[in-house]
Amino acid sequence: MAEAYAGTTQHAPEAAAGPRSTSELRSARVTACLVAAVLVLVLGVAAILTTRMTGLVAALWGAGGVAVAGWLRGPRSAEFDAAYALFITVAFATANVLVGNSLTQTAMFTVANMLEVATAVFLARRVAPQGFDLSSLNGLARYLLAVPLVSPLPGALFAGAGLAAAGLGDFRHTVETWWFGHALGLAVVGTVGLSVTPERLQEWRQPRRLLEAAAILLGMAVVTAVAFLQSKYAIGFLITPMLLLAAVRLRLFGAASAILIVALGAIAGVMLETGPAVLGAFSMVETKLRVTQLYVLLGCVPILLVAALLDERDRLAAAAQAGLLRAEAASAAKSRLLANVSHEIKSPVAGVIGIGELWASGQLGPVSPTQAEMSEMLVRTARQVEALANDLLDVARAEAGRVAVTLRSVDLDGLAEDVRRAVAVRPESAGLRFVVEPAQDRLVALADSVRLSQVVTNLATNAVKYGRSGGVVIFRLSRPDAETARIEVIDRGPGISLEKQTELFEPFNRLGMEKSEIEGHGIGLALARRLAELQGGRIGFESRPGEGARFWVDLPAAQA
Repeated sequence: MAEAYAGTTQHAPEAAAGPRSTSELRSARVTACLVAAVLVLVLGVAAILTTRMTGLVAALWGAGGVAVAGWLRGPRSAEFDAAYALFITVAFATANVLVGNSLTQTAMFTVANMLEVATAVFLARRVAPQGFDLSSLNGLARYLLAVPLVSPLPGALFAGAGLAAAGLGDFRHTVETWWFGHALGLAVVGTVGLSVTPERLQEWRQPRRLLEAAAILLGMAVVTAVAFLQSKYAIGFLITPMLLLAAVRLRLFGAASAILIVALGAIAGVMLETGPAVLGAFSMVETKLRVTQLYVLLGCVPILLVAALLDERDRLAAAAQAGLLRAEAASAAKSRLLANVSHEIKSPVAGVIGIGELWASGQLGPVSPTQAEMSEMLVRTARQVEALANDLLDVARAEAGRVAVTLRSVDLDGLAEDVRRAVAVRPESAGLRFVVEPAQDRLVALADSVRLSQVVTNLATNAVKYGRSGGVVIFRLSRPDAETARIEVIDRGPGISLEKQTELFEPFNRLGMEKSEIEGHGIGLALARRLAELQGGRIGFESRPGEGARFWVDLPAAQA
């Protein structure tokens, strides 16, 4: 269908069956119009015969809700609109004739009903040109405000004026009864009609869900009957919990169906002069009826918003879950790519390093000073590529959870000293001072010594690269609490700006340093954090612009 109200795709059956001829489509639409007209006729007769108590206007008019829902679910075309309006007009007129209304009354009520239905469809198409998604809080709220609240007014005013002119009813009473009864029908029956979707029907075909729905609605019917059709047992307080149960378990369609049961039972109680004792305070039937209508509209219909909110939450949760699965698949694919690329790089790079070292040592023939410098540059560059390949391979393994760690007691004082010596002898560390500040007592952590050394080396290398202006790199050992051992790497460099701190551990993010003279690939910190987590630890940092940076690794403490 051209319009997709209530979040449904109207052409789904046609698409499943393949292309259909114009005559087949026209036949299907005529059938839809006929079915809607029959439902309107049956509900119209039932409403007039059972809920018309204090005049010629029914207290609950579900036929309008069916008419509006059927029209909105149909295709948006002039041909369908004309055919549907004709069928519904005949249905309204036939219902009035069958219950014994005069031709004048029949004409008046038919015009008033069609004015209401046409207004509802017009407002719906203006407010939501692409259709109402009743499974969202915003969509349902817009429907309730545009259709049940406003569209009954033209018909109510027309019917009230007509009955008053003919001396058949009070204008105010007619308008009030019409508006309340028709607003209830549009809010409840219309919502039921628009909330039926193929997905919901498919779900309810499951025996367990079908039995659950039947049990809840049957329970709602029993509670409603006891609350409104007798006066001995006051159990009206159970109505709201039962409606909430229907909203939580059956969502919008179930909540609307449950409210419809309550509306029918409450109005039947007024007709039979039974039900809650509170209605006994009112002597006039009109007042009891209005109080009952207000109760359903203001006390029960808002439960629909709860159901819509739950439907929306389900949809968002499903979308989030689908997004998470896609992200995990993409991450796994990226990890496989990194691992494959790293393996492919390592073998040729090892050959380049071997040839460069042979060249530099003179084993391939006499080497001039220029050639020696070039060979050293070749080996240095190749080793950088090799280090990158190793880091990429570690990142891929860490993200896939395939990094083997062996946890044992590790002396952090010795590890810090080993890292200090290894980093201090590097050419880029020239001019820097490296200091180890031990804890008061010997500090031992439960960790993998090789992986922890890799983590601390990465932190120290970053301190050398980005904090060398401070002139010093400090390795500080401490025990924040009895269960934790901490090793910190501190520099006195320019620090990290606040806007960049949130991106610090993102892989391959160099925080705008790509064009600087500082070498790097943006994977050291991401790898360090993952390796720390695999050892049961965590990485944290603290930095202020102009005051350097302090990174720390917290690990489970072990017995010294």
